[in-house]
Amino acid sequence: MVSGVQIHSKLADKAQSIVLTDDALAFLAALHRTFESTRQSLLVAREEAQRRWDSGAPFDFNPETANIRSEPSWHCAPPAPGLEDRRVEITGPTDRKMVVNALNSGAKTFMADFEDSSSPTFTNLVSGQVNLRDAIRREIDFEAGGKSYKLSEKPAVLIVRPRGWHLDEPRLTIDNAPFSGSLFDFGLYFYHNAKELVKRGSGPYFYLPKMEHYLEARLWNDVFNFSQSYIGMSHGTIRATVLIETLPAVFNMEEILFELRTHSSGLNCGRWDYIFSFIKKRRADRSAVLPDRKDVTMTVPFMDSYVRLLIQTCHRRKVAAMGGMAAQIPIKDDPKANDAVMEKVRQDKLREVLAGHDGTWIAHPLINKIALEVFNEHMLGPNQYHIRREDVKVAAADLLSSRVPGKITDEGVRSNISTSLAYTSAWIGGNGCIPLNYLMEDAATAEITRVQLWQWVKYNSRLDSGQYVTAEYVEKLIDEVAPGVKGIFAGVKEENLKIAVEYLKGQIKREWPSEFLTSDLMGHLAIADGVEAKWQKSAL
Repeated sequence: MVSGVQIHSKLADKAQSIVLTDDALAFLAALHRTFESTRQSLLVAREEAQRRWDSGAPFDFNPETANIRSEPSWHCAPPAPGLEDRRVEITGPTDRKMVVNALNSGAKTFMADFEDSSSPTFTNLVSGQVNLRDAIRREIDFEAGGKSYKLSEKPAVLIVRPRGWHLDEPRLTIDNAPFSGSLFDFGLYFYHNAKELVKRGSGPYFYLPKMEHYLEARLWNDVFNFSQSYIGMSHGTIRATVLIETLPAVFNMEEILFELRTHSSGLNCGRWDYIFSFIKKRRADRSAVLPDRKDVTMTVPFMDSYVRLLIQTCHRRKVAAMGGMAAQIPIKDDPKANDAVMEKVRQDKLREVLAGHDGTWIAHPLINKIALEVFNEHMLGPNQYHIRREDVKVAAADLLSSRVPGKITDEGVRSNISTSLAYTSAWIGGNGCIPLNYLMEDAATAEITRVQLWQWVKYNSRLDSGQYVTAEYVEKLIDEVAPGVKGIFAGVKEENLKIAVEYLKGQIKREWPSEFLTSDLMGHLAIADGVEAKWQKSAL
């Protein structure tokens, strides 16, 4: 046992004994004692910033850091081994089957996700760490259901996404305080695997989610330097790609790269979370009301401006500008419908490569062929850093434009409700990534559905039929839609669906939407894991 460290879970098993060793816990304790006060101060700063925006303060580029943006001479680190060519990246949770299939998919990299596509039960988190450890050491082969799963000779390069700064890990306390979910995921993976990865010609590579300010990137950089020193590794060995998936972060892109410049491997267009953040951060702005989710595409003005500015920023600093997720999955029983969906994927990837992106994301191995063909045809080298996009001129107003063609429809409201209920129910049950209507839905897409419903009720929006979107109208539709949720996703349990219904009904009537459904509902996972009440945040 490590002094001051307690594990609050009844789920002690072999996987836990492999990764939650005394020396690893001592490292986590060192991270906590060094950085927890800074993390908490940055979370308070987020709340203070939101109050300013609610009061009418504008979103804009920070005049105090104008010198960083205007200085042309600084660049980020050159690509690390295995990250020179990232034309197709596959993402998904860290269960054993997914890890093998993703590493064997033919994609250049695999982002193993402890965040939006994972439900953070303690079993999922700890077994996920074991699976990644075994994959790195080529000890992951197994058999299940009469099928053999064996790692290929040349698997994809592994990148790990830890949870965001806002999430606590209630199953582990240090000095009587919950540990950071971010540092739990990062710390265990780094401590057990960093040296082994370098020995095998790669390195400890990460995707960093949900940041809102460059000081949050500075905290990650400090964590990286501390961690490398702790195990005796050269500084700069770690590499991190930052997901630009919050509205405040798009005004901090140059500064985020600057803070991480010795560890940076680029930025990514986290398109779904970005839409969620656009609504949530502008919650007090009636002019920011958006139409049905399906109409908020990458070609609408505020999304197009965000993409063009990100590519310009990355290539100016000589790092990768990664494209967004193709959430579509193949339709096996309808060739005609499948062809139409796959053509949408092809056009989306064509848009990205022609805009100057250096790679893109997919969620299903069968999409790899399409994405790879598009990037192979139009990106002849390993990347497109040479495409500087000096033609791009993006002002704050361009990033805030709410001119989005489309309508709010009864179908859109119902679709949001069914997605929200199905995903929330699945997440509480331990599944963070579910197929719905031939789309792979994760926490980001579920968050859009939640805050859109809130926004439409808050501002008494009107449907194309003339019907006002009131709390009573949405509650009525929730009651109508809920019984059919099991029909669209068979893994839903009745008790979890009931929690999801009550949660969504509560959300649409709040003055302001909750920051994250994952924070709100973490208490349910903690209870299931056997965590005592005093360590739980209230399960809403």
